[in-house]
Amino acid sequence: MTILHDTAVRGFASDNYSGVHPEILAAIAAANDGHQIAYGEDAYTARLQEVFAHHFGAGAQAFPVFNGTGANVTGLQSMLPRWGAVIAASTAHINVDEGGAPERVAGIKILNVPTDDGKLTPELVDREAWGWGDEHRAQPLVVSITQSTELGTLYTPGEIKALADHAHERGMRLHLDGARISNAAAALDLPLRAFTTDAGVDVLSFGGTKNGALGGEAVVVLDPEASDGLLFLRKLNMQLASKMRFISAQLIALLEPSTDPAGELYLRNARHANAMAARLRAGVEAGIADGSIAGVAFSQPTQSNGVFATLPVGVADELRKAFRFYDWDASKNEVRWMCSFDTTEDDVDAFVAELARLT
Repeated sequence: MTILHDTAVRGFASDNYSGVHPEILAAIAAANDGHQIAYGEDAYTARLQEVFAHHFGAGAQAFPVFNGTGANVTGLQSMLPRWGAVIAASTAHINVDEGGAPERVAGIKILNVPTDDGKLTPELVDREAWGWGDEHRAQPLVVSITQSTELGTLYTPGEIKALADHAHERGMRLHLDGARISNAAAALDLPLRAFTTDAGVDVLSFGGTKNGALGGEAVVVLDPEASDGLLFLRKLNMQLASKMRFISAQLIALLEPSTDPAGELYLRNARHANAMAARLRAGVEAGIADGSIAGVAFSQPTQSNGVFATLPVGVADELRKAFRFYDWDASKNEVRWMCSFDTTEDDVDAFVAELARLT
């Protein structure tokens, strides 16, 4: 195979830009020999159920899927009747970045609530939690949150429990988009179940691709009464892998219980990504303090692996000539810088130095 890209090019656009962690590539290779029953009746998918139960509790059931949009759409669809609606932050991935898939594929109305930090509160939920029994209004039956959020912020377990209790008291369920759930666990220094199962989350999407996997996510049902039909919806939504052992093997590699003092691979990868984001922010803050970086300000706290900042006019496009990244809100000159499991200290330091040169 001829290498078609420059392996020296680095960027801060997305944790999806990174390669695959060597331990996950090894896990795929180890699962490759011989034959296994297709569509999830394989030894790896069976082991995966035990691994998820270890992290989320004995009742947890995992349904591996191809991607995050598929996990969110399929999981939410299993939680709702045809007339159901989902309350979410206006910045939520299901509202902004899934191409209308919840609406077009699942037929779900998204009731979005503006929020400055990407987080919902019971008070914000109540802006859309009304109209039950009104035949003219889509019925709000699920609240969906993201951990860590699309703005890189974190919910505490207490904040999630308050949302779960609030939703349950009103006959609604709580869904969690966990595309970066590993980064949240690393940042909070808590077991996964502490802010999911124990906090009252009913169904979640578990993300692997942004944390070193080749491509693997899962819908995880924590309360079986909150979800119905996933066995059929996964196929209907084109998310049923025939060679599922290779998705399951990746997630096992991330989550397999370990005696390593540094923790399981999902934690090691996420802690590193978070640490690189913290280093990036600290480097920019130091430059602002000593005057070598001018006109840069932060727009969100850096709590996981993303840094959000505003730049002087024209700087973003010049900086992108050396390091790719995305505008977040071009009207405010706001950008997003993401770090991943393979971001290095040299990557971060070179980025900060280039930002200093340009400002």
